[in-house]
Amino acid sequence: MARVLLTHGYFYRLDPKQWKDGRPYPPLGTLLAAAVLRRAGHEVRVFDTGLRHSPEEITPELEQFAPDIRVVHDDGFNYLTKMCLTVMREAAFRLIALGKQANCRVVVNSSDSTDQYADYLNAGADAVILGESEPTLLELMARWTANAEWKDVAGLAFAEAVHVRTTPKRAVLRDLDSLPLPAWDLIDLSGYREMHLRSRGIFSLNMATTRGCPFKCNWCAKPIYGNRYNSRSPEHVVDELRLLQTLHAPGHIWFADDIFGLKPGWVQRFRDVLGERGMKLRYKIQSRVDLLLESDTIDALVASGLEEVWVGAESGSQHILDAMDKGTRVEQIREATMLLKKKGVRVCFFLQFGYLGETEADVEATIRMVEELMPDDIGVSISYPLPGTKFHDTVKSSMDAKANWTDSDDLAMMFRNAHKPAYYKRLQRYVHKRYRREQALLALRGRDPSARRMLSALYYVPATAIERIRLNGLTRT
Repeated sequence: MARVLLTHGYFYRLDPKQWKDGRPYPPLGTLLAAAVLRRAGHEVRVFDTGLRHSPEEITPELEQFAPDIRVVHDDGFNYLTKMCLTVMREAAFRLIALGKQANCRVVVNSSDSTDQYADYLNAGADAVILGESEPTLLELMARWTANAEWKDVAGLAFAEAVHVRTTPKRAVLRDLDSLPLPAWDLIDLSGYREMHLRSRGIFSLNMATTRGCPFKCNWCAKPIYGNRYNSRSPEHVVDELRLLQTLHAPGHIWFADDIFGLKPGWVQRFRDVLGERGMKLRYKIQSRVDLLLESDTIDALVASGLEEVWVGAESGSQHILDAMDKGTRVEQIREATMLLKKKGVRVCFFLQFGYLGETEADVEATIRMVEELMPDDIGVSISYPLPGTKFHDTVKSSMDAKANWTDSDDLAMMFRNAHKPAYYKRLQRYVHKRYRREQALLALRGRDPSARRMLSALYYVPATAIERIRLNGLTRT
């Protein structure tokens, strides 16, 4: 068996927006890979880079543990890693180099390395695992440990002479209950706890109940789990919840699934298993407005502890939703929002601006939808063409040299569009300020008793007007 040191390439400190937000999550996918290798008999440690300052901090661990193999395995459940940010790519390249300097074999798995495997091999990695990692990682470790031929292992990319080769794809995992529970005991969560308590007053941990998404939004990249959907059983999920409560006692759970509870009857059974085991839960999810409108889904979610749901509203313009192949209607956004609010659930919108064909009227329709429905929070992004998507194929001929954002607040418009790139970045600021202004005005009208929110009108009313003037100055005529 081998001595294996796992790490990952996401450093929250290198993403100022996320560090300021103060809600970091541990590397769930990395901990699951560690559990898989440990169950196979390997001696496993995890060096968690999440709250570290730089890749160099791994050097003492390399010297002390002296691993045979380094695995740079990102958390494929975290949307931040799916963004393929260049600052994290550079950090991963440095982790690879440090591993090679310590005479380790190095294998990498991440959304970015699956898309850009040649770059990671050029940075020194011995192999890149393409897509879902666990079966390939197990087989590769066995081959390397036995000093056996390994270049026929399915699901790999590697360099051979001056060429890069890939092996055939591996069949996806369908029985997710066959995987062990993540190795939550292998990292120190005290730093995560402190940041969550300081920023939100409650310690939240992340879990995932499914893999993949069967819907076909044409801008959504799915390099790890693809366009399919497999689910753990409610019983297996509740086993992990009990483990987390025993080890770390979180007060809240973020279910990081792309789509939570899609399988018919799943959320109802989840509610029942929690009740049978006498467990209480507070959690948030990501979902779709059409799914939430299905019979008794919201009631079952609320009964099991749902407090907040983020939905991919994207746009208040139906023709933009149709162009995205979103498969939802503006009326469904409205209906689901009203129903969730009636049940006491916080509703939050993901919004996207800058999609091909979007007009200023479409932009205004989206903002007016937000002001009408007043979700509890919004996340505003700019259309981002990622490799492997239909959207990327459509716009790649008009893209500049910049192909990835530097960090999550970059928001660069990377293809030719109706307005200058500066317009779209300013638009994101304007939408946020206009939303906060409306919150403040509602408070002044007696809809919100928060004195702080009332006072915020003194800032957001003039700030919104100033942003509108700046935005007008960037509009291409």
